Amino acid sequence: MIALVTGASSGIGRDIAIELAKRGYNIVAVARGEKALNELKQNLETKYKINVDVRILDLKNREGCIKLHEDIKNKYGLIDILVNDAGFGTCGNFTDTDLYKEIDMIDTNITALHILTKLFLKDMVKGNRGYIMNVASIAGFMPGPLMATYYSTKAYVVRLTQSIRHELTRKHSNVKIVALCPGPVKTNFMKVADVKFSLKEADSRQVAKYAVNKMFKGRTLIFPSLLIWFGRIGAKILPDQLSAYVCYGIQRRKIQ
Repeated sequence: MIALVTGASSGIGRDIAIELAKRGYNIVAVARGEKALNELKQNLETKYKINVDVRILDLKNREGCIKLHEDIKNKYGLIDILVNDAGFGTCGNFTDTDLYKEIDMIDTNITALHILTKLFLKDMVKGNRGYIMNVASIAGFMPGPLMATYYSTKAYVVRLTQSIRHELTRKHSNVKIVALCPGPVKTNFMKVADVKFSLKEADSRQVAKYAVNKMFKGRTLIFPSLLIWFGRIGAKILPDQLSAYVCYGIQRRKIQ
């Protein structure tokens, strides 16, 4: 059994890789951080007696994403699980945030996820089996002033996942695609985005364990806590302008 996990060097991606290794899956661990990936490899292979294939890749590289799929397909054939976790954010007024960092964010959060989802999904549909987990966010359900680009990328992930899920259901396919939608999680995200969460951050290990369990149960949208689920309901009920007003107040307290 093979699971490919992007963003596997830290945070939710690393902890999802650990959860899958516990279940006997061999891991293809993809990220930029070679040292962290090699440490993960040594830990998982020693503790769980599985194999870890380390792939050093900056997912902003579109051709690199396409080649990753080709290499994995040639080496392993049909994989069992794809986890698209790689992503990052930034915070500030849209007119003040760095354009090139935002373009990199779009390439990582959207384009890479889109490429890998499409290519591996086509293989899974032919084989009529497999799971894809796209890591989105509660941010994908509401406007996000002061984090406009990040919120927008996560909205894309949510809608893409829901749309593909319906197509698969119409085809009576055994392939399952899910979106993990956490709130604040204790990871390296805060340092990269230059924010400080006002809400208590969830433990990434608990989020990963919950997410993997719900993925295997076929849940389309996965909310790791009741509070985050209520956040999604609130976003559906509140008018968009009021939701944006509330989000602005929350985001303003995040900026360091």
